[in-house]
Amino acid sequence: MKKRVEVAAGVITRPDGSFLLGQRAPGTFYPGYWEFPGGKVEAGETAEQALIRELDEELGIRVTSIRPWVTREHRYEHAHVRLHFFEVTGWDGEINDHVHSALSWEHADRPGVGPMLPANGPILKALRLPRWMGITHAADIGTEAQLARLDAALERGLRLVQVREPGMPRGELASFTGAVIRRAREYGALVVINQDCGLAHELGVDGVHLPAAELAWVTVRPDFEWVGASCHCRAELERAAELGLDYALLGAVRPTLTHPEREALGWDAFAELVRDLPIPVFALGGLVEGDMDAARRAAAHGIAAIRGTWFQS
Repeated sequence: MKKRVEVAAGVITRPDGSFLLGQRAPGTFYPGYWEFPGGKVEAGETAEQALIRELDEELGIRVTSIRPWVTREHRYEHAHVRLHFFEVTGWDGEINDHVHSALSWEHADRPGVGPMLPANGPILKALRLPRWMGITHAADIGTEAQLARLDAALERGLRLVQVREPGMPRGELASFTGAVIRRAREYGALVVINQDCGLAHELGVDGVHLPAAELAWVTVRPDFEWVGASCHCRAELERAAELGLDYALLGAVRPTLTHPEREALGWDAFAELVRDLPIPVFALGGLVEGDMDAARRAAAHGIAAIRGTWFQS
């Protein structure tokens, strides 16, 4: 059995959303393949410390802003690696490569280089996932009001919508979801529907979102491009990862009007629950736009919200 090697990798991101990839040099494993910069975690180092050191050695930059993200494992012919991915959004110095054949700034939705190193490939899809999910509640505020608020949110930049309308009659739900899809597509936004895979197939939405209760009995990932789940504990998060889902929601981070009986997690507990997970996790529960930085420092991919989406001033 191969010993597991701990590796730190950096998603170095510019304000326009582009990220840096390096091409592996001749004489290394997988020469010519592209990867996120980083390297092996040495004895006595944390993964974060290792990445800061590696980026200094490989690229000549001094990291000033770094946030944990996801952790993935991969078995190569020569090694079993566990990659700790961090988002790097700030650094001092000019990028000057010392180890790769080439560097390239890329966008997840239109990568121009390849092939990707196998362990790094799934990260490209995760980077396509928007950072904010708006969750509908038309049953509470009315369909017209919800669609009007959706229009405003899409104009502000919302690019991921979960249609969640428990109790809404199926015909009404189909009509409402169709209206959401039409609006979202004008902006290139993704739409997932909560629970109803049949309706999701009928309407051609981008994916489905599974309630936590379904994770216990679902045996295979539903056949959609995007599939996520609501989770409340580590076991549910691990089950979502085992099924190969694209993301999870975890909460409530703060007390909410939707579930006032549920004890709030807080950011420390959230960070501990998502530690070393291979899929992105959205923070949920009483959060607003101003919480995004705190969420991402706690290793959240982003934020999912009902009122925090539709009732911004």
